[in-house]
Amino acid sequence: MAAIDEDDTSYVDYDTFLDPDFSPSSFANSLVLATNNPNDTPLDLSTPLSKVLFDSQEIDSHIDLLTTRSAIPLLTYTKEQTEASGKIISEIDSQLKSLNESYKQLEKEVIQKHAEADEVRQVAARLWETLKLGRSVGRCLQLGRQLEIQHAEISTGGGGGGNKEDHRALVRCAYTLISLREILDRKAPGEEGYGLDRVNAIKSLQETIITPIERSVRNISEQITREFNIGSASGTTTFAQSEEAKARIISAATTLYLISPTAGTKADKWTPLLLLQALEVYLRNALQSSIASLARSLATLPSLDRTLAEVSARCQNIIALEIILSTTKAPAHPLVPAHKHTSSDKANLLQPLLAYLETGSLASYFWRTMASSLATRVQEIMNRGGVSARTLKTNRNNVGDAIRECVIRGSQPPSTIATPKGKAPKGDAENSSGWDREVAVMVGSVVGNLGR
Repeated sequence: MAAIDEDDTSYVDYDTFLDPDFSPSSFANSLVLATNNPNDTPLDLSTPLSKVLFDSQEIDSHIDLLTTRSAIPLLTYTKEQTEASGKIISEIDSQLKSLNESYKQLEKEVIQKHAEADEVRQVAARLWETLKLGRSVGRCLQLGRQLEIQHAEISTGGGGGGNKEDHRALVRCAYTLISLREILDRKAPGEEGYGLDRVNAIKSLQETIITPIERSVRNISEQITREFNIGSASGTTTFAQSEEAKARIISAATTLYLISPTAGTKADKWTPLLLLQALEVYLRNALQSSIASLARSLATLPSLDRTLAEVSARCQNIIALEIILSTTKAPAHPLVPAHKHTSSDKANLLQPLLAYLETGSLASYFWRTMASSLATRVQEIMNRGGVSARTLKTNRNNVGDAIRECVIRGSQPPSTIATPKGKAPKGDAENSSGWDREVAVMVGSVVGNLGR
C-alpha cells in the first residue's frame, strides 16, 4: 500500500476493490449506469468496458513496478528461508537416522530376545504341565495297581496261602479308593486331576479297575453287614468266633463309611450314605423276617416258642451291632473336613444311624416298629376266625407272658459282647423295668387286639 500512496497518478479506486462487500455484478451495473441513460436503447457498453480494461492494465503495470522494485529483497528473503529450511531438514535427518539406529539396536537386543524368551517360557510351561500330568497319571496307575493287590488280598487272606477272607483288606481298598478320588475329582485348572479325563490310560483304569473294584468292595461290605450274626440263637458261638464277627462288621462298616459319596455335599451336611443304607437294610430284613415268622406262629401256637427265640436272637444281634458301632470310632475321612463342633465321644459309627432313624436305641426301634406291624397281622387272624383265632384268644395270657419274656431276653446283649464302660444294659432278666415301654407295646400289639 506504500507504493499506492506514493503513486498519486493512479486512477484505480483500490478502496472499492478491497472492500469485503465488493460485488462484481454491482460494480459492473454501476459502470453501465454511470456512462448511459437508463432509457437509451441500445446501451453503449464500450465505455464501461474500456474503463475496466484500463483499470486492469493499470493494476498490471503497478504489480510489475512493485515486483521490479522489490525483486532483490524478495529473492534474498526466499533464499534465507530456503537455507534455514535446508539446515532444519539436515538436522532432523541426522536425528531421525540416529533414532532409527537406536530402534534397530533395541529391536535386536530386546524385542527379538523377548520373543525368543516368550517361546522358551511357553515351552517350559507346557513341559511343566506335561510333567504334572505325567506325575498324576503315574500316581493313579500306581494306586490302581495297589488297589488290585489289596482287592486280591480280600479273597486270598493277605497272601498267607489259605483261602480265608481278609476283611481288613476292605479298609485298605477304601483308603486307596479315597486317594484315587482325591486326584480324579479335582479337575479345576491348576489342580492335580486337571486334564486326566483326556488321558486314555486313566479312562481305561477307571473302567477296568477302579469302578469294578469299588463295586466289589461295596458289595462285599454290604454282604458282611447283611449276614452279621453273633450266634446267640444257638448259644454255641465261641469267644473267638464272636470276635471274628465283630472284626468283620467293623471292617465292613468302616469301608462303607469311607467310600460313601462326598461330591456335591457340604461338610456339615455330609452323612455316610452307603453305611446307613446297608444298616437300614439289615434292620429291615430282621424286622420283616421277625414279623412274618411271628405272624405265622400266632396262627399256629405250637411253633411260637421257637419263633420267639429266633426273634429275641435277632434283637440280640441288633444290640450287639449297636454296641459294636458305639465303640467304633468314626475314621478320619480325608475328603470331609473335621467338624469343630463334633466332640470325640460322639464321633462313632452309631450316631449317624440313630440320627438317620430318628431313634435313641436300635433295640427300641426294632420292638416298636415290629409292634406297629404286628397289630394289623393279629387283627387279620381274628377277622378270619376259626381254630387259630380261638386258640390264640384262649391262650392270651400265655402268649402275653411269652412275648414279654422274648422282649426282655432279646433286649440283653450277648454274653460274648462286652458292654461299653459306663453303659450298663438297659434291663436284665431279673429287672425288666428298663424295657417296660417296649414290653407294653409288644404285648399290647398282640393281646390288645384279641378282644374279650
